[in-house]
Amino acid sequence: MRRFLDSEASGGIVLMFAAALALIVANSPLAETYFHTLHVEIGGLSVLHWINDALMVVFFLLVGLEIKREFLDGQLASWSNRILPGIAAAGGVAVPALIFAYLNASNPETIRGWAIPSATDIAFALGVISLLGSRVPTSLKVFLATLAILDDLAAVAIIAVFYTSDLALPYLGGAVAATLVLITLNRMGVMKLLPYLVVGVVLWYLVLRSGVHATVAGVVLAMTIPLRPAPGRPDDMTSPLHKLEHALSNWVSFLVVPVFGFANAGISFSGLDASVLTDTLTLGIALGLFLGKQIGVFGTAWLAIKLRLSAKPMGASWTQLYGVSLLCGIGFTMSLFIGLLSFTSDHLHDETKIGVLLGSFLSAVCGWLVLRFSGKPKLEEKVVLAK
Repeated sequence: MRRFLDSEASGGIVLMFAAALALIVANSPLAETYFHTLHVEIGGLSVLHWINDALMVVFFLLVGLEIKREFLDGQLASWSNRILPGIAAAGGVAVPALIFAYLNASNPETIRGWAIPSATDIAFALGVISLLGSRVPTSLKVFLATLAILDDLAAVAIIAVFYTSDLALPYLGGAVAATLVLITLNRMGVMKLLPYLVVGVVLWYLVLRSGVHATVAGVVLAMTIPLRPAPGRPDDMTSPLHKLEHALSNWVSFLVVPVFGFANAGISFSGLDASVLTDTLTLGIALGLFLGKQIGVFGTAWLAIKLRLSAKPMGASWTQLYGVSLLCGIGFTMSLFIGLLSFTSDHLHDETKIGVLLGSFLSAVCGWLVLRFSGKPKLEEKVVLAK
């Protein structure tokens, strides 16, 4: 968990620079080159599609590996550990979607984006937390990471169910067959990664052509990679899942996600006016992230603790829990990704990016300020951690 937090936090800082660089380039003399390069076709797909439909499969593969490991061998292995982040994640998905839907209910074109503000960007959020050092209790960092993993699971399910285009049944059948091959490899006890990865590439192509979004292939592949936890050794790195997760972690944090951020965060402000900030799409996303996430996460967590369904994270104050709830409104990577799936219009894509950037920026700044001035972890937590 410590390696995971360190990797995600550092990757979040790199992602911040990538997003800022994209905005600078998109509004500089290099803007034409930037946008033209993204639409250059290579092998039947544009550069942007290669990034979003192929490179991001690696991101979703890592997400799937993390989800499986946490449920079988980590923070989510027991129901007692699942309750608080699970309830908070559910609230953090539902309330932003309701706010967005309320503002866009009368527009059949923009209502498709209801899921955009429902996602939390774990890399960005942990990147902000890393700037605060020891001011944030470790228990809250684990709570945030666990919540974000459950949030990612919900986002994957939403993409698979609600953002699937017309199905091509022959390719879908082939994808099912490839999945059965992967399951068979797992059941036969095959512990070499190469056979899984070879079949995984075939699965990606079949899913891409089937109408289901290609990134779902990454999660399906992850679910079939064997995990053999050793008794008393939850961090044993000898299983195929641990090996692959360890191999991918830095590549995703420092290459895949920053490249995605650079390719998708660029917005040219020429021709845009202030009225775009009052459009229901922009407002729905920004308010969903900034207000919806903090209300959904903190409200449901507070209720669960008061009803004694779960305990408050060790050493954390209510103010610190609220600050982390604010950080859950940073929805950068997954929100942008769902926005790209929701709309085909460049104008709506620009509004989506503005809403995501605005909501994420407000959440990051306010969350940082709350945590910065909320005091340091309580002494009893430091003693427990030392032991």
